[in-house]
Amino acid sequence: MAPSASASAPPPSPSPLLQLQALFPLALAQLQLQPDPLELAWQMQAIRSLQAGARSNPNPGCAWTGDLNGAWQLHRHPAFTSLLDRLLEQAWAYLEALGFDHQRVCLHLQRCWPVVSEPGQVVGRHHHPNAHLSGVYYLNGDGSGRSGCLRLYPPCQTNELVPGLAVGHDGPLRPTAAAARWNAPWVDLAPRAGLLLLFPARIDHAVLENRDREESRVSISFDLVLTAPAARRGEPPEYLAPHPDDWQAVAPATSAAP
Repeated sequence: MAPSASASAPPPSPSPLLQLQALFPLALAQLQLQPDPLELAWQMQAIRSLQAGARSNPNPGCAWTGDLNGAWQLHRHPAFTSLLDRLLEQAWAYLEALGFDHQRVCLHLQRCWPVVSEPGQVVGRHHHPNAHLSGVYYLNGDGSGRSGCLRLYPPCQTNELVPGLAVGHDGPLRPTAAAARWNAPWVDLAPRAGLLLLFPARIDHAVLENRDREESRVSISFDLVLTAPAARRGEPPEYLAPHPDDWQAVAPATSAAP
């Protein structure tokens, strides 16, 4: 029997939705601490004292960084020892969140230095090849980003498909949230007083211009290195460098007299 004219055809099956899965994420840690006002004032005064009148690195457009000016052991300064203890606790938490066995690694604070960015100053793009984990702690900032955001760059543009597409001019990418998520050329993080950031030291990063004409941007940077624990019963370390206690300094050879 032929179907009646009023019978409707079954609705078409809905098409499955294409889903994108984010793989290989970058582990960026963020923690908002609450600085003690008296301790903070002491720290700001100490950093200004360490500057000794030098308001920038040789280029006036570059922020003053303590690691290039002899102030790279801030963790030994009495104004910062308590703060660094708290920050290093979070560095261990970062490693544990990544799955590291704390009994099989040793964490070393390699250096710690202040960074002061006056209005109009920047820190150029760079990374820290001699360390494994880097941290930044902000002594001031209101979260607006006007005093200069920290800019993190991806190690590669995995989803770019065509080289140069993500950062090129007048490319075929629409300015959508999807394009920003999958092909972002960088990520900006606004400074805020008491904010701690931790990220792999190999990641390229920079500090944008301080556009606050009335206030300097002040932060503390530090680098950490992972090694194997000190040797026990002659066990050889694997993957990690041996503990510094197991190293031996080699003196330069003395040249023979002519």
